[in-house]
Amino acid sequence: MLFDSTLRRELARNFGGTLVVILTIVLTIMFIRTLGQAALGRISPQDVVLLLVYIGLGHLPTMLALSLFIAIVATLSRMYHSSEMTIWFASGVSLTRFVRPVLRTSWPVLLVIALLALFAWPWQNRRSAELRDEYDRRSDLSRIAPGQFQTSADGQRTFFFEGSANDTATGRNVLIVDSKGGVESLTTAKSGHIEAEGAGHFVVLDKGQRNEQNTQSGEKTLSRFDTYRSQVGDRATAAAGGPAPRARSTGELWREPTPANLGELVWRVGLVFAGANVMLLGIGMSASNPRHASNWNLLFALFGFFAYYNFINLSQSWVASGRSSVGAALFLTHGSVFALGVMLLWWREHGTNRGVVSRRRARPRPLATPGAA
Repeated sequence: MLFDSTLRRELARNFGGTLVVILTIVLTIMFIRTLGQAALGRISPQDVVLLLVYIGLGHLPTMLALSLFIAIVATLSRMYHSSEMTIWFASGVSLTRFVRPVLRTSWPVLLVIALLALFAWPWQNRRSAELRDEYDRRSDLSRIAPGQFQTSADGQRTFFFEGSANDTATGRNVLIVDSKGGVESLTTAKSGHIEAEGAGHFVVLDKGQRNEQNTQSGEKTLSRFDTYRSQVGDRATAAAGGPAPRARSTGELWREPTPANLGELVWRVGLVFAGANVMLLGIGMSASNPRHASNWNLLFALFGFFAYYNFINLSQSWVASGRSSVGAALFLTHGSVFALGVMLLWWREHGTNRGVVSRRRARPRPLATPGAA
C-alpha cells in the first residue's frame, strides 16, 4: 500500500541520518574523555580505541532508542506541517493506523536493542573492566616510560626520566617523588638504569641527591650520592572480589537475586520496554499545528524522552536499595508510560482530529431569508 511504503521509507531514512549524527556526537565526547583518562594514567594509551568501541557498544541501545524516537517525531511532524496528515485523515486513515507501519519499521531496531541490553552490555562492561584492571595491576617497572610522569601502582611514587623510546632501561635527568610513612622525598639524578636481581627489579641512579622531609616533625634532610638503588616491585595480579553487577550476564543476575543484581536486571529489561514505549509516545507527541512554523513538539518530546530514561535509572536504584520489587518497579515505570502513550493516541485521534471534524459537520447552516415582496 502507498501509505505504508511511503511512511516506512521516510522513517527509515530519517532514522539512519539521526543515528549517524548521534553516534558521531557521542563517540566524539567519549573519545575525548577516554584520551583524558589515558593522559592521567588510568588506562593504557594502546587501549583507547578498543575501549572506545566497548563504550560505544554499551551506549548503543540508548542511542538506537533515541534515534528511533526522533525519527518518528520528525517524520510525522513533517507530515503535519505539509498537511499530509490532513489528507490521510480526510481519506479515513486514523492516527492509530500509523502504529502498524511504524512497528514494521521499528521491530528490527527493537530486537537489536534487546540483544544489546541483555547480552552485549554485560560483555562490554566485563571486557572494559578487564582492560582497566590489567593496566592498573601492571608492575611499577612497566609504568616507567621516557618523557612521561608515571605513578606507581600504590600511588606513593612518581617517576620521570628522559631517554630514548627504544631503550626504556636507561635514561638521564631522573626524578623520583616518594611519599611513604609520613616522609616525603625528592630524588634526582643525572642518569639511571634498571637492573634485575633475582625476582625483583631495581632502579639504579648515578650522581644525584635526595631531599627528605618529615611531614609530622618538619625535619628536613639533604643527602648526595654517587649510586642509589630503589626497588620497583610487582603487584599481585589477582583481582579482589567478584565482578560488578553490570559485568554479570543476565542469567547470572536471575540466578543470584541480590538487590544489586535485581536492580541491574530491571535496568536492562527496562531498556527493552523503553524502546517499545517511545515508539507509541513518538506517534502521539508528533502532532503539531501546520499554521505554526515552530517545532516545539520535538523539543518537548526530547524532554519527555530524557525524563523517561531518568526514571529507568531511578527504578534501578529503588530495586537495588530494596525499596521496591522488580515487578512493581517495571509496572510503575513502563506500565504508566505505556498507558500514557495509549491515552495520548486516543486523545489525539478523538479529542483533536475527530473533534474538529465533528464540530465542522455540526456547524448550523444559515437559514435562507425570503425575498422582499
